[in-house]
Amino acid sequence: MAALTLAVGLVYYPDYLNRTAQAGLLAQLEGVFRAAAPFTPRMPRTAKPFSVRMTNCGELGWVSDESGYRYQPMHPVTGERWPPIPDILLKAWAELAAYPPPPEACLVNLYDDRARMGLHQDRDEEDLDAPVVSLSLGNTALFRIGGLERNSPTRSIRLNSGDAIVFGGASRLIFHGVDRIIPDSSRLLLDQATTRALLPAGGRINLTLRRVTQSRA
Repeated sequence: MAALTLAVGLVYYPDYLNRTAQAGLLAQLEGVFRAAAPFTPRMPRTAKPFSVRMTNCGELGWVSDESGYRYQPMHPVTGERWPPIPDILLKAWAELAAYPPPPEACLVNLYDDRARMGLHQDRDEEDLDAPVVSLSLGNTALFRIGGLERNSPTRSIRLNSGDAIVFGGASRLIFHGVDRIIPDSSRLLLDQATTRALLPAGGRINLTLRRVTQSRA
């Protein structure tokens, strides 16, 4: 598969999922959305709502509210366990992560075309040796990549539907974010009833696979 190394440990895989595989993943996500309906997370302390909605699958799920950022085994609204990670995503971890312990969490962010994500680090995991594997579905995102400090120089790339990017090694804790979503850049989410209901104007789904706890094996 084609790969472009953007920095040490930061590898971009354009068109990792072809259109058939993207449709197959969306079909598997139907069950995730039924079992764990998307909700709006809130910022710690201020309770300001995020501009994205989210859900999770796997043994653990990432949540944010007035109490802080954390992983927990149940949906914060329903109290139900998160559904399993779809097979296509487990296959992506096996192919891209080069890390034997399986992922425990898959954070599913749903962006409408006005949503953003400020520069941040993924550092709430105990196991920081494990990479983060990220896949994109739907409209193109203008994705900003920085360094290990918030004020490090940044650059941006376009993440299209089906693209994957892996943060690992020296790049595991780089700052990154989403500047904007480019409307009408993909019809993928509009062609399926469930995602058309969740994101009526199209939007984007981002899935990030994470190993949370240290493997005891």
